[in-house]
Amino acid sequence: MFENLIEVLKANPRKIVYTEGPDARILSSAARLKKEGFLTPILVGNVEEVKAAAEKGGFDIEGLEILDPKTYDRMEEMVQTMVALRKGKMSEEDCRAALQKGNYFGTMLVKMGVADALLGGATYSTADTVRPALQLVKTRKGANLVSSCFILVKEGAPMLCMGDCAINIDYQDTVDKEGNVILPAAAKLAEVAIETAKTAKVFGMDPKVAMLSFSTKGSGKGASVDLVRNATAIAKEKAPELMLDGEMQFDAAVAPEVGQLKFPGSKVAGYANTFIFPEIQSGNIGYKIAQRLGGYAAFGPILQGLNAPINDLSRGCNAEEVYQMSIITAALA
Repeated sequence: MFENLIEVLKANPRKIVYTEGPDARILSSAARLKKEGFLTPILVGNVEEVKAAAEKGGFDIEGLEILDPKTYDRMEEMVQTMVALRKGKMSEEDCRAALQKGNYFGTMLVKMGVADALLGGATYSTADTVRPALQLVKTRKGANLVSSCFILVKEGAPMLCMGDCAINIDYQDTVDKEGNVILPAAAKLAEVAIETAKTAKVFGMDPKVAMLSFSTKGSGKGASVDLVRNATAIAKEKAPELMLDGEMQFDAAVAPEVGQLKFPGSKVAGYANTFIFPEIQSGNIGYKIAQRLGGYAAFGPILQGLNAPINDLSRGCNAEEVYQMSIITAALA
């Protein structure tokens, strides 16, 4: 997988900004990328602090751009741009204070075109990475929400994709002040399915999308089954070109002898490689079972629906994971 993504980046040079420049894991990845030359890192932080941390860890970052919010020569432009983007929700003083933080500063570097992509979260929480992205980069036209997926890779096995396992706790109708439904919960889940299939294609997969449930083709009843069934119908209408089916149980999704018995005629049942969970709890459990018991390496969460590639690291990540997520994030640009 990574060989293919690196070839993409060699043909399409990109810059990625790291919001936590002095972190040793970030510096390790930056030094490695500098040496390999297919992706250009930008480090956020105090120049002397970043250089000292690099020297202490033995990381060669000579020549890499280090941008400090306190001395950035385009800060006034950045502040005014952010004030305009926040449309009265934050004062100039509030914006100036926020931009002293690496997460907001780095996100504005992407918004202003200084960098093509952003990777954060080595020390920031997921919320602290996603919030500036929603406020400044925002969702792209036609997207109603930000979601995520994980790419799962195992030697000798087909690549898998699972979503949403990290962002949306569950799916509820969005209503206006009068209580009218303006975005049904099922439409949100359908959007996650379509976006996850798009991400799977970026990684060279031919997505066969299973909308997961405890029910297969009407065998169970209840609100959660209705949610998945309705989302399946919406996704099929919006993206008829996708191989997508549901609702189905996991065994029906992956085992042909079960899938074709319980869901005869489905082109997905028994052959799925892209799995859409009905809420975050089952999604998080599901990908971690694949990772810990199934022996898959899990890459993500990969954020979907934003105007630019911005991804979140686990605070428990190691340098290799930072390097891998850097390649994934930049390739999405």
